Amino acid sequence: MSNGQQQPKAQPPAGGQWYPPEWPDRIRALSDGSLVPVEPKRAATVMLLRDTPAGPVVHMLRRRASMAFAGGAYAYPGGGVDPRDEEHQVGWAGPSQDEWAHRLGTDARTAQAIVCGAVRETFEEAGVLLAGETPDSVVGDTTGDDWEADRQALVARELSFAEFLDRRGLRLRSDLLGAWARWITPEFEPRRYDTWFFVAALPEGQRTRNASTEADRTVWIRPADAADGYDKGELLMMPPTISTLRSLEPYGSAAEALAAAGAQDLAPVLARAALENGELVLSWPGHDEFTKRVRHGGPS
Repeated sequence: MSNGQQQPKAQPPAGGQWYPPEWPDRIRALSDGSLVPVEPKRAATVMLLRDTPAGPVVHMLRRRASMAFAGGAYAYPGGGVDPRDEEHQVGWAGPSQDEWAHRLGTDARTAQAIVCGAVRETFEEAGVLLAGETPDSVVGDTTGDDWEADRQALVARELSFAEFLDRRGLRLRSDLLGAWARWITPEFEPRRYDTWFFVAALPEGQRTRNASTEADRTVWIRPADAADGYDKGELLMMPPTISTLRSLEPYGSAAEALAAAGAQDLAPVLARAALENGELVLSWPGHDEFTKRVRHGGPS
């Protein structure tokens, strides 16, 4: 870890994949038709990078163990999309909403809301704001009391993101984001999200902090080191997190990763659950390492 904090308590040696104990029963219910999938909510998350002499590091937070969804798991800043961000005119710089719609496979209004969600959630959970007064500027330090008051109002949904930008005379810098991946929560989960993953570089003059009430610690860590911690069972993660971490490993700088974003495949990854020869098989197409076979009431 790069911040000197105490290492997290190790998980069982079978690896660090988050696997809720209720999944087998829910998979069976989905298989026999007694469980009806809920509609996934749109969400956005950002892999925030900064350069170090040892290579780029990514900002991650650990969800509190008390959280109903993925408690104890490491993740990136992110959360649900605010429907208001579809409707309001947003101060904007960089690729247009139509260009983002083409990249994300949505209409322009939905694309605006998703990009706004990525930028807003990064500010809400990490205190980092990808916005500036001009199309080629970015705000500096955002740790003052006035910034904190606005952040809290955004978290409480008392203030829309468009209103926040307008009040401060800012434009969202969509060119500072690169769309990286898209994962959809399995159909048997009671809380489902259709999540777009983005990559971005930490703007000069800004610094992260643990501003999320859902996290009990944050780290800056090299993707390869985080993946190694997962492989050893020391860091708990969901499949989308470890998959995107591994995909960041080849890049030698934050700028290299951002430049590579346009070539990333945004085809949605959705887990499949099937009954095969008395076993429940859970798989993520194209990601064989996450396949689980469920028998005798537990995973294998």
